[in-house]
Amino acid sequence: MYKEIKYLFFIILIFLFLFFIGKYYFSDAYKKKSYRSLNNIDSKISFYVKKLPILEDNSKNVVEYIEQSNNKKKKKFNFWKLLETNE
Repeated sequence: MYKEIKYLFFIILIFLFLFFIGKYYFSDAYKKKSYRSLNNIDSKISFYVKKLPILEDNSKNVVEYIEQSNNKKKKKFNFWKLLETNE
């Protein structure tokens, strides 16, 4: 008897929790608040972007590209032939 009442109480609490969470997140007040916070974040980003200093590019010709010619004969492997042979 107590076990069934306890389970019923838990199920009612879970459904009430989900109902109130859904009611809050789908309400117009929450949508307005989230939209305002997104706009606030965008304005903060644009404000701080204006204050960022622009650094000079001093990395020109730092990397030297070397052409390597590998004329060594490499053994070409075929996947199925590797499976067939037991080398």
